[in-house]
Amino acid sequence: MNDFTKYLAGKVTAGGMNRREFMGRAVAAGVTISAAGELFATSAAAQTPKKGGALKLGLEGGAATDSIDPAKATSQVMFAAVRTWGDTLVETHPQTRAPMPALAESWATSPDAKIWTFKIRKGVQFHDGKEMTTDDVVATLKRHSDSKTESGAAGVLKSITSIENKGGDLVVTLDSGNADLPAIFTDYHLVIQPNGGVDKPTAGVGTGAYKVKSFEPGVRMTFEKNPNDWRSDRGFVDTVEIVTMNDATARIAALSSGQVHFINRVDPKTVPLLTRSPNVQLLTTAGGGHYVFIMHCDKAPFDNNDLRMALKYAIDREEMVKRILGGYGKVGNDFPINDTYALFPEGLEQRKYDPEKAKFHYKKSGHSGSVLLRTSEVAFPGAVDASVLFQQSAKKAGIEIEIKREPGDGYWSNVWNVQPFSASYWGSRATQDQFYSGAYLSTADWNDTKFKNEKFDKLLISARGELDEKKRKDMYRDMAILVRDEGGTILPMFNDFVNAGTKKLKGYVSDIGNDMSNGYVATRVWLDA
Repeated sequence: MNDFTKYLAGKVTAGGMNRREFMGRAVAAGVTISAAGELFATSAAAQTPKKGGALKLGLEGGAATDSIDPAKATSQVMFAAVRTWGDTLVETHPQTRAPMPALAESWATSPDAKIWTFKIRKGVQFHDGKEMTTDDVVATLKRHSDSKTESGAAGVLKSITSIENKGGDLVVTLDSGNADLPAIFTDYHLVIQPNGGVDKPTAGVGTGAYKVKSFEPGVRMTFEKNPNDWRSDRGFVDTVEIVTMNDATARIAALSSGQVHFINRVDPKTVPLLTRSPNVQLLTTAGGGHYVFIMHCDKAPFDNNDLRMALKYAIDREEMVKRILGGYGKVGNDFPINDTYALFPEGLEQRKYDPEKAKFHYKKSGHSGSVLLRTSEVAFPGAVDASVLFQQSAKKAGIEIEIKREPGDGYWSNVWNVQPFSASYWGSRATQDQFYSGAYLSTADWNDTKFKNEKFDKLLISARGELDEKKRKDMYRDMAILVRDEGGTILPMFNDFVNAGTKKLKGYVSDIGNDMSNGYVATRVWLDA
């Protein structure tokens, strides 16, 4: 078995490749059909979950201020924790991101996508033994959508006008059509709790694969198997422990020594060192998060689109992916959507580093002198180095970029969304509409490029309520072109999620566009003795 077939076998074992794809690629690589069939059977057998054991995760992103209330869960640690003990109405397919039934068995909508009806699964028990009802679902959604809520999901629920139990069905009415409502209900804040968590929001009682045993904010959280889990395709280990490890060196040491089975947020620079250990495997997933340089379209000199275009052509995207991401990512095209999203606009010409085009637009802009770029290491990992690379590539086009390194303390309040040209980072969202509505709609609270385009706004609203996927995809394509060619976003790269585990860890699912198997890592994996 050569390196390539070992790679294919590993994909099968991890659950990332079916028989047809495996056989086709193996035979194309020169493996006989009989040998390929035998190899697939062996690899698939290794994919059969084994039950038992104590799983331990060492995660960055926890703090003493963490709350077990899913409404207030914000950190990486709490994201994984909530997914361990709670369930949402809808989940997403790991490869296609299409909405899939969870606590809601099915759904249907009115022709205008304003009234949605969800069939709620029966016979599901909460950890306290109480049976989940539609009233619990109604109470949960009402708590998160209330005007006084502090829920992290409040923004995506703004369009809801009523939430009702009608004959055992959940009926949700919106103020305008939204074809993405099932996808919105995948938000991890919206785990269903007894009476919606109104009485005991921090009880940690849900319907998930594991029951909360202990919780020490910023330190650790422990779980035990839910014996009454309504699903048989998850929850393979007996216990789960999530330990907060915010120090990168400590996480790597803990994984390498076998103290933990999984760690998140591996710095690409440390990958060569980490993978020297014979007991460690790298677990990467294509992501929708991206590193950006943002220009305010309403402030001089960036209110000149030729200057914005000059800077977009003056950045070497391939070099940045190589140098800043260590190859763990993809080049961007100056709009915030990549192929991890459903209805991705295919076929758009990839913008590349072109000093001559940069010179042309720079001269046409009439600008002279330097442009000031503010940056900081807190903007994104490697932001200062990326800014220097940008400065060097722009210089070849005759554009002088002055770099001002800002302190991390206060960067998000004093620089981002305040100063006209700065480095920043955006994570992924469940849908294109969520992203565009939150950051590119003229009235969006987080419109950090001050992009205001009437045609874009109309397309966004129309696409939101469009149930015909082809028409909707065409609208998203037009929106992407407007942002790419007229917006203030310079998007050189999308970063992969880089995690790691011991080789005892099996069944890890690379949930496209999402980190840590979309937070489900503890419920999906098992341990090979």
